[in-house]
Amino acid sequence: MQSKVKILKTEILSDNWYILKKITYEYLKGDGEKQVQTREAYDRGNGATILLYNKEQKTIILTRQFRLPTFINGNETGLLIEACAGLLDKDNAIDCIRRETEEETGYKVINVTKVLEVYMSPGSVTEMLSFFIAEYTNEMKITEGDGLEHEGENTEVLELFFDDALHMIETGDIKDGKTIILLQYLRLKNLL
Repeated sequence: MQSKVKILKTEILSDNWYILKKITYEYLKGDGEKQVQTREAYDRGNGATILLYNKEQKTIILTRQFRLPTFINGNETGLLIEACAGLLDKDNAIDCIRRETEEETGYKVINVTKVLEVYMSPGSVTEMLSFFIAEYTNEMKITEGDGLEHEGENTEVLELFFDDALHMIETGDIKDGKTIILLQYLRLKNLL
């Protein structure tokens, strides 16, 4: 199948944190007309996220950390409750999420299940996010977690009852898209 898109020009607008590109492209519309458009795309690489759950206790593990974009968009404290996540860097998604789980939550998980792959903000960000779930027990806690200081992470680990976390979506205490997707996944699959 022939592509309907032809990249005409790519400019790097910023490569400070990740890469922001301005791309001019030609798009072949359904009626055969060619249209030239210019858009910006933020390339931060792909990532992975996980929700840890304990069937016996009916609990989950989330984190709370400062997120600047939420602060500048009206989140008074900038703190966001969310599922553990991280960028793949050069890892595959499973190795990444095991590493991130240990760094951020302190839990060492072995058996992880991939449940979805999702573009979280496809209008402006290239990232594909792999979603995982894993059961945890108290015996799997090997460190305090809290993230990596050299990466500027200051993560608080939260163990919440599943029903309380679902209620926190309704109250607006949980506003993170990936977390809401994972909580709803557990609910739909009746895992807790």
